[in-house]
Amino acid sequence: MIGKYLPLLAASLRRKRLRTFFTLASIVIAFLLFGLAESLRYSLQSGVDVAGADRLLTMHKVSFTQLLPQSYENRIRAIDGVTEVTPQTWFGAWFRDERNQIPTFPVKPEAFLRMYPEFVVPEDQRLAWVADRTGIMIGRGLADLTGWKVGEAVPLRSSIWRKSDGSDTWDVTVRAIYDLPQGGDTRQILMHQEYFEEARGMAKGLIGWYVVKVSDIERANTVARQIDLQFANSPAETKTSSERAMAQSFVNQVGNIGAILRAIVTAVFFTMLLVTANTMAQSVRERTNEIGVLKTLGFGNGGVLGLVLAESVLITVLGGALGLAGAWWLGIQFEPVFRQYLPGFKVPPDAIVLGIVFMVGLGLVAGAVPAAQAMRLRIVEALRRD
Repeated sequence: MIGKYLPLLAASLRRKRLRTFFTLASIVIAFLLFGLAESLRYSLQSGVDVAGADRLLTMHKVSFTQLLPQSYENRIRAIDGVTEVTPQTWFGAWFRDERNQIPTFPVKPEAFLRMYPEFVVPEDQRLAWVADRTGIMIGRGLADLTGWKVGEAVPLRSSIWRKSDGSDTWDVTVRAIYDLPQGGDTRQILMHQEYFEEARGMAKGLIGWYVVKVSDIERANTVARQIDLQFANSPAETKTSSERAMAQSFVNQVGNIGAILRAIVTAVFFTMLLVTANTMAQSVRERTNEIGVLKTLGFGNGGVLGLVLAESVLITVLGGALGLAGAWWLGIQFEPVFRQYLPGFKVPPDAIVLGIVFMVGLGLVAGAVPAAQAMRLRIVEALRRD
């Protein structure tokens, strides 16, 4: 039914091609910005979604840059409700060029894998990593980015940690590559805590923070308070919160960027709405006689209303589809560039659905007033106008 009116709608859009082009351009830009903003939101939120609700992070109360004693590990493990504890430290590694920063953490391999069961590692690679004190496990994303293979020797350099001989180069070997089927950042390096402890030349006996796994999610807040009370009034007081809360806190810190982008997109959508509404109003005024002829030929008020609304929706859907396709294409093209900072940068499926709703909704709103005017137009008045 709608298909037979498409030539008529297309002819209406071709009437003033330059005006139609600029209207389409404003719609394309609006939905391009919308798609990019949603890609940024999805990239930031994906880290929160994969964070464990049953895992706590215990760090120095002053700042995560302040170190904690290794002796805290056994005291935390003894707290009721704690099932696993493993230390982590920010290593600050880079490869070949200091601009190529790679998130690297010394960990206890077996405890870490028990803590993070979502890390999928082939059994032979897992055993090889556990057995080699200078071995590292890397994520699939980092392996794809660098081309590193299992068994390859890699010289890592650290801008923070020097070895006891004064060197900043740590010779390690890739022993395992992990995947995260449920999504998440796979561009980090995990090295042996024992190798790190023995080889480093400073701050021995200190670590960055502890990852704590609790037996019952409902007791997570209680366990967190007990941990902090354990070290209250000590030289190194702690602050404990859930891993998910920490991830959300990070997202909230950059949330102003998202708010600014949403404000910009809203303003652009509003401008687009005005431009489209003006285009439709001018189009209806220019076709007053044609509308009169259509009514003379038997088109009812509802038919005329539907044609104008269909034309408005058609132009917003065309522009919106091009804009979202552009955002999707940019996500694919720049994914290797953004991977280091924004893993998973892409237009999410829910944004596409929301974008379609916006296309149709904005088209209906933009065409509502001109369509109502065309519907109320009487045949005699329409044919009498020049």
